[in-house]
Amino acid sequence: MKKILMAAGLAVGLAACSSVTTNAPQATTIKKVQMDRLVATLPAAAQGSFDEFLAQAARENPMLQASVAGYKAKAPLAGDDLVNISRLLGLYNRLRNQAAVIDATARMVALPTFRSDKVPPHEDKAIIAFGALVEAMAKDFGLEYRNVDNRIFEVKLPGTGKEEFGILTHADVVPVVADEWVLDDGTRLDPFKLTRVGGNLHGRGSIDDKGSIATVLYAMKAVKDSGLPLSRTIRLMIETTEETGGDAMKYYRTKTELPEYNIVLDSKYPAVVAEKGSGALRTSFPLQDAPAGFTYIAAMAGAASTNAVPQTATARLQGGDLAAVAARLNAAKAAFIAKYTPQGGSFGIDVVQDASAVQIKVTGTSAHGSRPEEGVNPLPRMALFLRESEVPVAPTGYANAVRYLAELYGTDYLGRTIGLAYSDDFMGPLTMSPNLVREKDGMVDVLVNVRMPRGRTPDALVHATKVKVNDWAAQASVPVIIDHQQGNWMARDPKGAWLSTLLNTFGDTTGLTAQPVSTAGSTTAKLMPNAINFGPAMPGKKYTAHNAKEFKEVVDLDADMQMFTEMLVRIGNLGQMQ
Repeated sequence: MKKILMAAGLAVGLAACSSVTTNAPQATTIKKVQMDRLVATLPAAAQGSFDEFLAQAARENPMLQASVAGYKAKAPLAGDDLVNISRLLGLYNRLRNQAAVIDATARMVALPTFRSDKVPPHEDKAIIAFGALVEAMAKDFGLEYRNVDNRIFEVKLPGTGKEEFGILTHADVVPVVADEWVLDDGTRLDPFKLTRVGGNLHGRGSIDDKGSIATVLYAMKAVKDSGLPLSRTIRLMIETTEETGGDAMKYYRTKTELPEYNIVLDSKYPAVVAEKGSGALRTSFPLQDAPAGFTYIAAMAGAASTNAVPQTATARLQGGDLAAVAARLNAAKAAFIAKYTPQGGSFGIDVVQDASAVQIKVTGTSAHGSRPEEGVNPLPRMALFLRESEVPVAPTGYANAVRYLAELYGTDYLGRTIGLAYSDDFMGPLTMSPNLVREKDGMVDVLVNVRMPRGRTPDALVHATKVKVNDWAAQASVPVIIDHQQGNWMARDPKGAWLSTLLNTFGDTTGLTAQPVSTAGSTTAKLMPNAINFGPAMPGKKYTAHNAKEFKEVVDLDADMQMFTEMLVRIGNLGQMQ
């Protein structure tokens, strides 16, 4: 990491980055309109050789003739000619290999590469199988493969010079709650089977990151098969523990020198130069037996992982007059839903009584933990519902967890209710999303996903959080144990050709505004020198990573195939990165 900038420095650096996009692109390079026309007219040509495709493209668009002639003459390509040929290669790859990329993604999604408590990731059968799959693809494509102790799977396309640039992705995924993978029409999905529904490819990892892994492998194949020379070696690094802290990358750093410049395919477009710090706040309440004859909360559940806003939250009430409890809850439902339904969102409550318990299920909208604003979190709504319906429950560990959720969070995810809110002009606000409840080691744990922007240090936020929770616990006479692990924010100041190339590729391909952005997500870019995130989430669309029914849009997969291919050629041939 070359620069970690404080407020004034980052503002200057980002202003310089943004200014890159104000330069008018050269009039002799094809852009979205021309590329869309070629996509419409050249599908058949893409089934032949790249030379044949280029010849047809030059006939369709005479402005390409000089660039195509230079490529066929094996002349050194630079400037507009290099841009045009790299874009045509991206189009060719997209039209020729879309079905193959989807098939490769499906084979990757079929491997349940989420972390198990029973075995370390590098010994997990699914992770090992993923490495074998990548190895087979690399060898089939004529690329170099290296397995770094089942921590990092490395694929290289050699260049002519000594420099390398890195491409970082990850093979691991977050766990699933299988019952939540149901479409609105009732169709049940298998999270570990890639299923196309209309223009969406559903499956765990389809957008985070297995679709990107398949796409960049085919982009590397396209570049190799084209014969286009690269002055830099491309090193693809596939991490296996990104979702749980990046231990694999930390191990890899002790074994291998990292590339000086790295592009990470694990966030969003146009280009991410700043990330919030990811943290987990665990608040634990001792389990307690309920007095005989009292209604008590026997169990609760939310998301399968801390960094995902749950789709559903459940609670089971036992003991006491269950019929009266069910009647009170059902009577309170309608008014509660009306009070707590956010604008543009929805949620529902089901209350079912059987012989031994009252089951409550609150259904909201799942989201990535870094983007709680894109979801409707059912877990704090469950807590509020139990509190505001005034069902008398015994003061057990679960009841204390409910009180904590209702009084320090409620439907707020910006730290306002707990008294910790702050924001940064570029990176946005602090978010604190309570996502997971679990019973472990005699305790009820509530886990909150924290995303911290610039403006505080991790130590300062941890201290402030503990003060707030401890003050609340003292006033409420509730025993509590607090553990807050907080990662730091990251801000980079990349200037010059490296960043401007990524922005130009995105802007010309999509026709959208191309300026550096920040993200609430936290990736292993933090562990890499000079790392910028480039995709795969498109601006203005909900990011479905970590969601129930996670999906990748086929139209966005096409754009990735096109842009990743162009990126490899152009970054691989830059005279200077900065």
